[in-house]
Amino acid sequence: MKIITAFLGMALLLSVVSCDSSPSLQEYYVDNSENPNFIAIDLPASLLNIEETELPEEQQEALRSLRKLNILAFKKTGSNQAEFELEKGKVSEILKGSRYKDLMKINSPEMKGMVKYQGDDDAIDEVVIYGNNNEKGFALVRVLGEDMNPAHLMNLVKAIQKSDFQGEQLGALKDFISD
Repeated sequence: MKIITAFLGMALLLSVVSCDSSPSLQEYYVDNSENPNFIAIDLPASLLNIEETELPEEQQEALRSLRKLNILAFKKTGSNQAEFELEKGKVSEILKGSRYKDLMKINSPEMKGMVKYQGDDDAIDEVVIYGNNNEKGFALVRVLGEDMNPAHLMNLVKAIQKSDFQGEQLGALKDFISD
């Protein structure tokens, strides 16, 4: 009986220790979606208004792997500098975690950022685009899909360019940032 109790205790301890207690990007989105310093936009892939029948097969395949886009933006003002630094630090910590693999770094005079992904190299489930401007704020874009192929990401961009997506759905984001 003592052996069973010791074994169960050890199993419980190992399960608690092995759990990743760091917040996920999804939790971060949910926690900040009602914060007045943020704007949150969810766009299903269907809003891109892409007619699949007019696309080449590789672009159709890329489009079928896309489910939705989540956008979360923080607008920096003169009165929220401390919160901006705090939130920027939280995002950096989440993205440093082992969940996300580096795809690209962005470093320009206007903006710093990165593109990361989650999933296998040939079957990506999530792409995260993070951009930060110390004057204006930062934005996080989560591209959610199923078994997205990295080679198809450029095909997806080409398909969006062919669509009649006018960006009205992003008008709130543009208004939020340009105020």
